[in-house]
Amino acid sequence: MFKQKLLLLAAVFLCGAALGAAPVKQSTPLLVGGNFSSQTNTPAQAPVFDQSARNAEIASLNNQLKNKHFTEVIRRINALTAKNFLDNRFHLLLAIAYDGLGKYDDVVYSAGQAIAVAPQDARPYILRGGAYMQLGDYERARMDVDTALKLNPSSRLAQKLQEDLDQKMAVNRTKEDKKPLQQDSSPRWVTLYIIAVIVAALLFVYWRYEDVFRQPRNAFSRREVEVKEQYDFIRQIGEGGMGKVYEAYDKVLKRKVAIKRVRPELVRSAYVREQFLSEARMVALLRHPCIVEIYTVIESESSLYLVFEYVDGQTLETRLDIDGRLPFSKAKQIFEYVCRGLQYAHSQDIIHCDLKPGNIMIFGDDKAKVMDFGVAKKSVDHQTGARTVAGTPAYMAPEQQKGFMRKQSDVYSLALCFYEALVGQVPWTVKGFDIANKKIVPASKLAPNVPPAVDGLLEDALKEDPKERLQTIDEFWSRLKAIDPLPEELEQTHY
Repeated sequence: MFKQKLLLLAAVFLCGAALGAAPVKQSTPLLVGGNFSSQTNTPAQAPVFDQSARNAEIASLNNQLKNKHFTEVIRRINALTAKNFLDNRFHLLLAIAYDGLGKYDDVVYSAGQAIAVAPQDARPYILRGGAYMQLGDYERARMDVDTALKLNPSSRLAQKLQEDLDQKMAVNRTKEDKKPLQQDSSPRWVTLYIIAVIVAALLFVYWRYEDVFRQPRNAFSRREVEVKEQYDFIRQIGEGGMGKVYEAYDKVLKRKVAIKRVRPELVRSAYVREQFLSEARMVALLRHPCIVEIYTVIESESSLYLVFEYVDGQTLETRLDIDGRLPFSKAKQIFEYVCRGLQYAHSQDIIHCDLKPGNIMIFGDDKAKVMDFGVAKKSVDHQTGARTVAGTPAYMAPEQQKGFMRKQSDVYSLALCFYEALVGQVPWTVKGFDIANKKIVPASKLAPNVPPAVDGLLEDALKEDPKERLQTIDEFWSRLKAIDPLPEELEQTHY
């Protein structure tokens, strides 16, 4: 017996030695767009993820969906995403694959992501409506079906889903109306007596242990109570991809606040919820007169509440909707405050990632504050940047669309906002924009009283390569500050 144990111990020792001597295979560094991973200096040829490669992958995934290889599609997209091979169409394909597997909660999430990217596409609304119907949430299903039919009235899938939904809702109402009345086999007084005894017992228990019943059941319910008790919700003042924004009154601190309720489907998973919380805590550290301050973050079972400083004004987006565009002198005054706020955030290594006219609040005598750092990221590396696709597509820098966010990405978005403030449109929608070379039409040719020096500033701030672009917000403002307005002339637009 002793010899057997000795032999067994020797065998284990030899196996361990053999495993320890085996060479360790080094993982190949991930290369995207020609930038090396920060974990290695080994030279390698970077794969080019151009449009043709993306279209080929999409065609292959569509073919697999036709053959009902749903699991393979999900596995492939996850593998591509892990390699930073990103495409906005992946969300729709994932929703289709999950629908084929009957995973309707995942369909709702993926379709919601697709809607955020392409809100005018009827297909994700159809997929999410079908998932809501399968989950028994007929009201939300009805809303998505109606939206899909508004976007594409001739869609047969939407029409069929509407018919199925009408049928299910009709059957459900019929079942509720035709519930058979149960015959009470016992005398009526016996039933009443039992009910009275139960009610008396419950009242006794409640009065005996009243303090226990009044305590919140858990941390979530306690926070939900705090939201309702501390704040009076006055009116809805906005709605975006992340949720609805309300004007509210803080009864404890006696002041107005703005409260954003993040959409429940965005924070359904524990991982995504924690991402929102960590980013909100990060931005809450910013204290600057040109940044809308986050007072606190309140977590509940169904959603997240972000409590902001209330600013009595209007966004730059609203101002442009009313006035069309701004004179150069006014735009320069407003963007001085915007530059100050962004430069402070960058000094704290925080990138806004979603700067657009809707996130610039104008108040008072053409003062401004930057708001909604909802997708802000910590600047993790000056070479690789923070790797996440986030923001509004029309205002995103080229590298940001690939998942690389740098401080120079905010410079690009800032220049786009300034161009739109002067002209009334983003460069991509102006007649004469050179799509092939991405050559924008100079702002001075589209709007009166714009100094020609502004064209050079915008050209340098909108370079495709972030290394050739203006590197800091401070550099952008220094050049803008040096440009004097032209003599005022009669205001007239290019349109």
